[in-house]
Amino acid sequence: MRRALALLLALCCAAPAAAATCAQVDFEGAAFTSCRIDLAEEEVRLFLRDGDGAIYGSFGRIDEALAPGRRLGVAMNAGMFHEDRRPVGLYIEDGTQEMRVVTSAGPGNFGLLPNGVLCLNGDRAAVVESRAYAEAPPPCRHATQSGPMLVIDGALHPRFIATSASRNIRNGAGVDASGRVLHLVISDVPVNFHHFARFFRDHLQVPNALYLDGRVSRLWAPEIGRADIGLPVGPIIGTVVDAAPSGG
Repeated sequence: MRRALALLLALCCAAPAAAATCAQVDFEGAAFTSCRIDLAEEEVRLFLRDGDGAIYGSFGRIDEALAPGRRLGVAMNAGMFHEDRRPVGLYIEDGTQEMRVVTSAGPGNFGLLPNGVLCLNGDRAAVVESRAYAEAPPPCRHATQSGPMLVIDGALHPRFIATSASRNIRNGAGVDASGRVLHLVISDVPVNFHHFARFFRDHLQVPNALYLDGRVSRLWAPEIGRADIGLPVGPIIGTVVDAAPSGG
């Protein structure tokens, strides 16, 4: 009787099922947390500023700002930013462009061409090389530019070195060949670019993937008890889901 009652309470009070599923995966001796998002089942968007124009900077502030009955599902930082947390490259949120696409080479990871744009448009997504985007911009309800590309039409970025000693906690995004599934990934241990890109190409088998950042990389995934904290960031990508009903 007690077991039946406990099961009934668990069922009636549980949070609604979400399309995004996150799991830790061991790949070639390193741990990664990978979140799979079915774009037909879940709303995914970018966040930068609140209603007063101030940059959110954290997952918690976004979660608190959402409409009643809604909450932040899975989220991570979504592209490189200046010291004032403005996006370095292209940024479109809810159809409004804040920053233009940048196609020139430059210092740092962002300027390690080819870099790319993550484009979200309803139940479809794509990772597009930045110069290709500039020549023929696809429709994007939300878009963020970062770099370098990790996987380009099934090939690793040509500048990556398998034996590189440059290792960091890193996060990125990849889209499957159908454009219907978005993968958000963070390494749980420091890895180099080559290792991180191989995870997308060889484990997730996505044709295109984009590096989002390193060192500041963080993940919000309450379903697995994860809510990384740290210094404020710029753009954030996340799912918006129904909040669990409050118990009575």
